[in-house]
Amino acid sequence: MNKQKLVLVGNGMAGLRCIESIIKNDPHAFEITIFGSEPHVNYNRILLSSVLQGKASFEDIAINERSWYTKHNILLYTGETVVKIDKETRKIKTDKEREVHYDKLIIATGSVPFILPVTGFDKQGVIAFRTIEDCQKLIETARMYKKAVVIGGGLLGLEAARGLLNLGMEVKVVHISGHIMERQLDSTASLLLQKELENQGMDFLLKKKTQEIIGNERVERVRFKDGTELEADLVVMAAGVRPNIQLAKESGIDTNRAIVVNDHLETSIPNIYAVGECAEHQGIVYGLVKPLYEQGEVLAKHICERKCHGYQGSVLSTQLKISGVELFSVGDFLGDETTKSITAYDEIDGMYKKVVFQGKRIIGAVLYGDTKVSSRLLDLIINRQEVSSEERGVLFHSAQMSEGEMAAMDNHELICNCNAVSKGAIIDVVQNKGLTTVEQVKQCTKASGSCGGCKPAVTELLAYIQSNLTDDTKIQKIMCSCTTLMEDEVVYQIQLQNLTSVQAVMDVLAWGNRTGCATCRPALSYYLRMIHPEYEIEQETLYINEQKNATVQSDDRYSVIPQLYGGMTNAKDLRKIANVADKYDIAQLAITSDQRIHLMGVKKEDLPGVWTDLDMPLSSKYGNTVHNVKTCIGEHVCSCDKQQSLLLAVNLEKKFEHLLTPYRIKMGISACMHNGAGSTTKDIGVMGMDRGWEIYVGGSSGRNVRAGQLLCVASTNEDAIETIIGFIQYYRETANYLERTWQWIERVGLIHVREVLFDKELSQQLSQRFEMA
Repeated sequence: MNKQKLVLVGNGMAGLRCIESIIKNDPHAFEITIFGSEPHVNYNRILLSSVLQGKASFEDIAINERSWYTKHNILLYTGETVVKIDKETRKIKTDKEREVHYDKLIIATGSVPFILPVTGFDKQGVIAFRTIEDCQKLIETARMYKKAVVIGGGLLGLEAARGLLNLGMEVKVVHISGHIMERQLDSTASLLLQKELENQGMDFLLKKKTQEIIGNERVERVRFKDGTELEADLVVMAAGVRPNIQLAKESGIDTNRAIVVNDHLETSIPNIYAVGECAEHQGIVYGLVKPLYEQGEVLAKHICERKCHGYQGSVLSTQLKISGVELFSVGDFLGDETTKSITAYDEIDGMYKKVVFQGKRIIGAVLYGDTKVSSRLLDLIINRQEVSSEERGVLFHSAQMSEGEMAAMDNHELICNCNAVSKGAIIDVVQNKGLTTVEQVKQCTKASGSCGGCKPAVTELLAYIQSNLTDDTKIQKIMCSCTTLMEDEVVYQIQLQNLTSVQAVMDVLAWGNRTGCATCRPALSYYLRMIHPEYEIEQETLYINEQKNATVQSDDRYSVIPQLYGGMTNAKDLRKIANVADKYDIAQLAITSDQRIHLMGVKKEDLPGVWTDLDMPLSSKYGNTVHNVKTCIGEHVCSCDKQQSLLLAVNLEKKFEHLLTPYRIKMGISACMHNGAGSTTKDIGVMGMDRGWEIYVGGSSGRNVRAGQLLCVASTNEDAIETIIGFIQYYRETANYLERTWQWIERVGLIHVREVLFDKELSQQLSQRFEMA
């Protein structure tokens, strides 16, 4: 099979993330060529401010070394600019007269700095802040000169100003608005930030419009439209950026503010795509790293013909990278006449929180001085989750963490928002691969490798993992002693190489023990069933036959369990059970916690007669399946109506009978908040409320009790059943064998699970695959 020729125009962060995802999705599909105008390998432009501030070197911000390109057979041309796209012949031409054919073309040309069109903008000492070369010029200038003027009080301008302060310069920030960072902050947070930066040594001139840059060959002064002037040896243009769309325009590709793309990042020309700061999706041009990465992931799946629901836009969040400042903003933090907000302002400690609500849902927030709840806020906004009064209180009070902040975080919570890396994912890779440094964590997970704002958190988490507090946080090791592969790697290879039997997996993946062991054989059988449901995998079982209607006891007798859906029965069935017990001399009958009657001590030769005389559906507690649903029956605690909860339990039990799962699943349904069924400590718990059913997941009532997390609220029985079907099917498809629901949720993240279940297309696909199973 001939590989398609893929050309990437632009060697920046968005384009390279897309290429990395393409290689991950289909490493053999494309012959890849990349052109970059800068004479460097791919580097993290966002961390230029860290280089300027002296926190990182140029080597530290490189993302992909040349060896990475070589390893993946990528042809890289640096310092070479694509100047023409010939749509008819599918060729690109560069400024070095090079012509390259493409089957698919990705434009990722990013943006260019906006240089104010004022007299003197081209004098020596007027520098933008966009590239490594710009950064080097600023550092060199600071060695010889002392007075710097930064034009622009936004995110980039403030980070540049902080860097110049670190280099020993006197820094004045000029801003056209009355508040700094007005696109990311409200007026209160802006004033707090300004006061802190003034204490660090910055001066601010607000509501100033630059008219002219004065000097002979080199800048000497800056004049404003109100007639005032400032002395300056250096002027940094940080007034914003503009999408770099000149190539697309000249090639006849539809543009507006940027290159217009659809949900699959396709432009108006077939087989030409755009991603990153040069792309405009539904009228929005994104400039922050997380949306650009999300676009790259979607485009990679589309190009590799993987199932993908398309790019749906992103919720924007901002974190400032200046020492001594904790600052976070997300979404619509200003609000309007249709919204309400809650604010908390501690002027003594310099802490400010504002959360904006539309109804019971959060749509935006600003945090200054204490950003511990930023991940939680982002989760609530993305998933449009309603927030109770109790939860609102938690958001405005920082948790008291007796064992430190990291010990108090749930494993599903995100450490790195840019790359969606959770605490659990970092613990997993650190323990499995023996990582000891932040740099190693970055290389394996990309955490701290984008905006860099989470680097302190990664450092703290690494110290926590290496302490004696993490004995119970180990997540995943190699599958067993027969192989050096982890379970995720085994599953990936089964899919990639289309392996269809246990022995084929062991042979192809070079199992050390070619017959396997008691750990890997059942695990491989389970994965093969999930990946190839059309194949019937032979499994050893303790059941008598395929109906799974008797289970071996330790005394070599058997137990038989009549199925009482929802824990309910009637006089006729009770008499039938009693008669069978008498007829076959079954002395032990037990009513268990799952509200079922167990006929225990049945002789093997009596089994056919017991089954025939009972003439009832049978249940089983054995194996990794969805177990019977525990319900709350009776009026002694609460007199609420139990009928809807019992009906829901019956429907769920019939839906999930004998369904294989990675680990046994326990469910509970409580009719009301009194929680008579212990729903909040089950794998799946459903609790009746005035607004419908609250669905909790990932609970456990074992030795170390775990409270389930609220997944969502379902307004009807049908909605609850649909959500639970999707949850269980996604767990079946993506969990490791014998991985419990709470371990799985910590590994993949509750946010991710919600994203899948709340996507209609993906949810329907899960339901279809569940029905097939």
